[in-house]
Amino acid sequence: MPSTANPHSAAALHLEHYFETFLYLMVLAGFGTLVSTGTLDLPTMLAVLAALALRGYLLARSRVWLIPETWTNFLTLAYVAFYLADYLLLSGAFLSATVHLVLFVMVIRLFSVRRDRDRYFLAAIAFLMVLAASVLTVDSLFLGAFAGFMLVAVVTFMLMEMRNADARAGAHSQEPPAGHSMAISLTAASPVIVALILLGAAGIFFVLPRISAGYLSAYSPGNQVATGFSDQVQLGQIGEIQQSDSVVMHVRIDGDTQGKFDLKWRGIALNLFDGRTWTNPHQQHLAPRWPDGRFVLSLGAPGAPRIGRFIQYHVLMEPVGTNVFFLAAMPQTLQGDYRAVSVDGGGAVFDLDPVHPPTAYEATSNIATPSPADLRRDAMPYPPEMRDYLQVPALDTRIPKLAAQITASAADNYDRAEAIETYLRTHFGYTLQLSRARPRDPLAEFLFERKQGHCEYFASAMAIMLRTLGIPSRVVNGFRTGEFNDLTSQYVIRARDAHSWVEAYFPGYGWVSFDPTPAAAASGRGAWDRMGLYLDALASFWREWVIEYDVHHQQQLGEEASYVGRSWVRQARHWARRRYESWLEGAHRLQSKVGNDPGRWAATIAGIVLLFALLVNLRRLGRMLRRRWLAQHPQNSPRLAATVWYERVLRSVARRGWRRMPAQTAREFVALIEDERVRDQVAQFTAHYENARFGGSAEDAGRLPDLCEKIEASARR
Repeated sequence: MPSTANPHSAAALHLEHYFETFLYLMVLAGFGTLVSTGTLDLPTMLAVLAALALRGYLLARSRVWLIPETWTNFLTLAYVAFYLADYLLLSGAFLSATVHLVLFVMVIRLFSVRRDRDRYFLAAIAFLMVLAASVLTVDSLFLGAFAGFMLVAVVTFMLMEMRNADARAGAHSQEPPAGHSMAISLTAASPVIVALILLGAAGIFFVLPRISAGYLSAYSPGNQVATGFSDQVQLGQIGEIQQSDSVVMHVRIDGDTQGKFDLKWRGIALNLFDGRTWTNPHQQHLAPRWPDGRFVLSLGAPGAPRIGRFIQYHVLMEPVGTNVFFLAAMPQTLQGDYRAVSVDGGGAVFDLDPVHPPTAYEATSNIATPSPADLRRDAMPYPPEMRDYLQVPALDTRIPKLAAQITASAADNYDRAEAIETYLRTHFGYTLQLSRARPRDPLAEFLFERKQGHCEYFASAMAIMLRTLGIPSRVVNGFRTGEFNDLTSQYVIRARDAHSWVEAYFPGYGWVSFDPTPAAAASGRGAWDRMGLYLDALASFWREWVIEYDVHHQQQLGEEASYVGRSWVRQARHWARRRYESWLEGAHRLQSKVGNDPGRWAATIAGIVLLFALLVNLRRLGRMLRRRWLAQHPQNSPRLAATVWYERVLRSVARRGWRRMPAQTAREFVALIEDERVRDQVAQFTAHYENARFGGSAEDAGRLPDLCEKIEASARR
């Protein structure tokens, strides 16, 4: 295969092989990020995997199989027409069709690599696949796939630069490392570089000023959850949602670290029923906004409870393709990065900002409920607008009779509603396994034939039976409170927690919730549930602090960092103040003791100073004592003793003005001494010194003290 590397170098061949291998791994990692999104259709995924496997096999066998250039051009032009058909007929989405196009070009280029520009093009395609994956998913799994891609990409670009440098230097280049040494170097360097890149990028990400996001959000895929929360919902759609285990949202309630709340999260209220489908014809109005940015959802309208139990909570939603905000009963305010919010007559809250779908928001709700005794005493007449909530379609005649039979002994509307709720809970079964065939009358079949179903059937049956009794009612679609994650103090709400329930109207208190659905069979908790909570905590952090990171999070992070910094400064000041006061108190006590007995303290201080001086000079004293001992016993260590005595001779001779220079040898120094007698004595000493110092002669070392004394005596004259 053609290459720009030096063809006459064995190391360059290793370099070329490593580059081709890691370029292939880079493309494979880029495709892996796409697969991790879970949005690729199965035929496309299998076709690309087969092509990548074939390319890997050829690379492992060092074989070359290339598509002719004429065929490459023909296939590329042919796919342009197919792209239009894919966009308009098959995929029906711009992003999906574009991903198919990128994958097709990648496969063609894998088997037509002839020049360096083809290799660079493959690297660019790998990056495009990662970019597409970042649009298709917000899952934390993308972080792991992206880190793997970065690891391979760093090695690939390092090898690319090494090839270019080797090609520029040609035959005069220094041989690059070959074989295992190159692999070890790359394996050691690349993780360090990737870690530094991620750390630097994280710092830039959290510090860089936030701007409005969502340039590609219009192309991100929706979710089946949206079908259950539109203005028109058919019986059975909530049951389809409940069969999915995917996470829909996380809710954190201020002050709740134990998971003590069991709430329902309202989505949309439906009031018109034609026997098969519930619809919501309510008019929407813009919610007013306070100066602090909060939207006002309730202004204390008539029918509000006379007591209050308010909670504040934070919701982090996954992209489910709906513009409905899910809120606890009787929402009061909502805050988030949204331009406009609307509220309809059924209490549903909608996002009117096309740029920012409902993802992260804060809200307050009044979850207080009137007591059964108060509801039983409510005898106020219904207002005229409640007529819409008494509409019933053409019904099986058995349904009104059943409602009357169930409530025959009830004396008030609350007891009637409670009787129907209890009857449905105790006489019917819960199941998600329903026939795909649409019955002519779903409610009649549920009540008198099948006698089992999911929450939509229970809620619809109760709402219609209440209406036949003259009690205004409606069906509400939303979610039940899911599993509580004590690691993050968040409720994890999944698609299987989708739920329908009933709200009945009481003139003195407003809408009151009833839930006629019996509890589903509890699923046993497995051994991996705790690990699932850790993974959910990681995913929640990724969504809130990476995907949804905006100016509000940045401000919050700055405030927390500032608070922590100020807290540390305060703690440091308190510690310093305590230490200073402690030292000052100790100094006062010491001053008092010294004043009472100054002589004793003076002696103590002198002893301490002497002891300190001894400790400081302990090493020097040890050396002095050792040298003295060696001087007195030269035979025990001739080499060291020779050095000690020679230094003593040099000091004695230096007093006469003859100093040895560092560059001089012992014999050269002897020749410089002008006094003949001293010179002869030093020459004799030097001969014995060299034998002892370099030969280890104990006999010569033993003669050094006497010779030194003679030299000192001569030097004094």
